[in-house]
Amino acid sequence: MVYNKTFECTRLKEMASWFPDLAEHLLDISNHIIDLLVPFQKGNYYLPSMGGSFSIKRVLPSLFPDDPSLDYHNLEGGVQNGTEAMNIFPKIQFMTPEEQQKTRKALLDYCCLDTFAMVKVWEKLKEATQ
Repeated sequence: MVYNKTFECTRLKEMASWFPDLAEHLLDISNHIIDLLVPFQKGNYYLPSMGGSFSIKRVLPSLFPDDPSLDYHNLEGGVQNGTEAMNIFPKIQFMTPEEQQKTRKALLDYCCLDTFAMVKVWEKLKEATQ
């Protein structure tokens, strides 16, 4: 399960080009992906607070407006979205060990929330269909 299959499949293709010995397996993953974005894009689940946007950063607070554990703005360390994560990751190699440790924690916290967000969205969609 992912949120935005197109993005994730592009990353899988990139990894397949970097690791030819794993390419077949990586590309096969694309055939089995379920995209949690689809019900929102198709209008099967919509809340006015989404403001016409279906990004996880907009959908999540709309589904769980009073849950601070699901608020990307509460993340510390300077990584609160994918762009920040992509920009800081290649810079780690030039950081001091202390900065590396802080940045690694910030990236892991961001990835953890992204994963938790997908679980919570899946649970909300499952609940809506019952």
